[in-house]
Amino acid sequence: MTNDDRSRALIRRSFPGIATEGLPFIGAGLALTGLVASLNRRLALLPLALTGLTTYFFRDPTRDVPADPRYLYAAADGRVILVDEIEEPRFIKGPAYRIATFLSIFDVHINRSPCRGIVRYREHISGAFKAAWDKTVPEVNERNYLGIESPYGPILVVQIAGLVARRIVCWAEVDEEIASGERFGLIRFGSRTDLIFPRSMGRPLVAPGARVYGGVTPLGECYEG
Repeated sequence: MTNDDRSRALIRRSFPGIATEGLPFIGAGLALTGLVASLNRRLALLPLALTGLTTYFFRDPTRDVPADPRYLYAAADGRVILVDEIEEPRFIKGPAYRIATFLSIFDVHINRSPCRGIVRYREHISGAFKAAWDKTVPEVNERNYLGIESPYGPILVVQIAGLVARRIVCWAEVDEEIASGERFGLIRFGSRTDLIFPRSMGRPLVAPGARVYGGVTPLGECYEG
């Protein structure tokens, strides 16, 4: 990554209040609202409302994120839809726990790192856009893998596009240090984010149905030693 690329990435991560990827949509909505208002003020209420909803979707609230290294925190806001055991062949290369979080269009869609560490693996795979709760989603949908070498072992975060989501954004680069709770990307308009860690490393702390918040809610606890 060049210095210019790193500077642009930092700007994307730190823009106050709104994810910068949403600015073109918000700008287009405001322009359309202005155009319609010049013709009919009442009709302008519709594009204005849609612009407001778009702004709400791309919100990026500032949070005081905990950084206790014993815990793996949620990578996104949403509701836990799955906690299971899998064999993970890409980065962990062995038996692992998987915790899947579904993000509705009303959730904050910024993704945050579940722990501190160094990014060692990143891979984007093109695919389908099935609903996030479909059982085949982790294998067939558009997705992005981010592998982090944490103090306790390898952690894998998977950004998965959903039925409405059509764009995955990931700012983190391989060999880059990342802090617990640091923003690393987003998925536009509804999605799923999976947290995967070795079974030998720790245990899940949540069950399906739990409401979680990115960078704040502990999803897993790492064993000492």
